[in-house]
Amino acid sequence: MGERFRRPRAVSAELRRNLSPVKGVRSLMVRRLAVLSLHTSPLVQPGAGDSGGMNVYVRELVSALAQAGVTSDVYTRRWSDDLPDVVGVEPGFRVVHVPAGPVDLPKEALPEVVDEFADGVLEHLVTSGDLMGVDALHANYWLSGVAGHRLKHELDLPLVSTFHTLARVKATTGDPEPQRRVDAETAVIGCSDAILANSAAEAAQLERLYGTDPARIELVPPGVVHAFFSPGDRAGARAALPQIGPLDGPMLLFVGRIQPLKGLDVAVRALAELDDPTAVLVVVGGASGLEGRHEVERIEKLAASLGVSERVRFAAPQPHHMLSTFYRAADLVWVPSRSESFGLVALEAAACGTPVVAAAVGGLRTLVDHGRTGFLVEGRDPTVFAAYAEQILTNPALADELSAQAALRARDYTWSTAAGRLRRIYADLTVRSLVTCAD
Repeated sequence: MGERFRRPRAVSAELRRNLSPVKGVRSLMVRRLAVLSLHTSPLVQPGAGDSGGMNVYVRELVSALAQAGVTSDVYTRRWSDDLPDVVGVEPGFRVVHVPAGPVDLPKEALPEVVDEFADGVLEHLVTSGDLMGVDALHANYWLSGVAGHRLKHELDLPLVSTFHTLARVKATTGDPEPQRRVDAETAVIGCSDAILANSAAEAAQLERLYGTDPARIELVPPGVVHAFFSPGDRAGARAALPQIGPLDGPMLLFVGRIQPLKGLDVAVRALAELDDPTAVLVVVGGASGLEGRHEVERIEKLAASLGVSERVRFAAPQPHHMLSTFYRAADLVWVPSRSESFGLVALEAAACGTPVVAAAVGGLRTLVDHGRTGFLVEGRDPTVFAAYAEQILTNPALADELSAQAALRARDYTWSTAAGRLRRIYADLTVRSLVTCAD
């Protein structure tokens, strides 16, 4: 892997000298974390570009850790010239912007600045005086994992990795990634002291596709902020959303970035299959990645060809807490993704008491209890998504029961629970021998 990620600049001799006293020093308790989120910031609006569930995950998890007494600095790549070096989000939670390549560097070119990013993290740790207090590294996504892998060896710190998506899983759904990503993930997994899985399905994928040692896989499901995401009045929620226009019939909802992986085309085709011509599909999200704009155009052409253009209404990405109003306004939420390691949209909808009809993939199998809190669809047939939607829309008693059970099930998922589990994992790692690797 080393030759694939060229280091653009060497760490200075002074920094190397400052590192030498901390090598081998290990804490018996968790005081401070260095959280790596190279390609996207927890401060950025989710729902468009490269910002999505991972932004929510990092922000909410680090916030919960801070409230539990674990201080964290989240290191992310500087993506704008006018960003401050450090942003204090709340006590115990800071975001540090690390220069690494041009600010407008596309995601596809980010592998070339991984080492520059790692150098910047190292420099901040040393010059800020925080290095002696850092007990562990927590990397999010494979790019951060590559940086964390290097820093683990240079700082002699435990490395915890959360991948969010996996290249070999995406390949099985027809979304292949470059081989260098597969190689990088394999190397990071091989040297991580703990690998977090959002669901049992992701844990199984790590074992089956990467040969991961099951003893190092830790199951830590994400949570939901129940103060925002909770059941409420549907009519009131719709009245609070004038941007979606008048609704004379059912509202179906799709939330997420517009990219092929998320399956918006399936939702549009399912809308066209419904018997009720007054049903409207509201899409909350924006174009993502190189394929995003093309996907938006493809969806618009598809809706026109099916005669449902007037019934597909697009809303811009929303502040995260505002999504709750959309969930409450909807009769049901479609989640037709090709793959999902967890599925925060499904969890947030359930917390608001809105039934979900989801693809039976990844963590969605765990979140959606088929026939009790929503429905799972094997395969990607729009007629099946439409048939389950018809059951909900035409049977108020069933819809009410699904709603009640979904909200009850969602109560099991909280960020404080996730943070508590992680605190125990971090503390355990501080007294273990670090995993070694050949790289």
